[in-house]
Amino acid sequence: MMKISIITIVKDDPSGLQKTIESVLSQDYSEIEHIVVDGGSGKDTLSVIERYQDKISKFIPGPDLGRYDGMNKGIKAATGD
Repeated sequence: MMKISIITIVKDDPSGLQKTIESVLSQDYSEIEHIVVDGGSGKDTLSVIERYQDKISKFIPGPDLGRYDGMNKGIKAATGD
């Protein structure tokens, strides 16, 4: 079975992040690696990440240079097929 990497980039969007995480968790495919890259969010978004930390494969925090930089960080960390 192939491992699929899903990369979520976020900055200050707690509601959107929660919906995205719940969507990933609702998948019935077992070999999913979920990487969340946070571009320097405030406490509300970070509290969502903390709430789901045991369901997130990798969390990459810290400021980045924008969407594409965040996505590239996620791609570098991905181990999926």
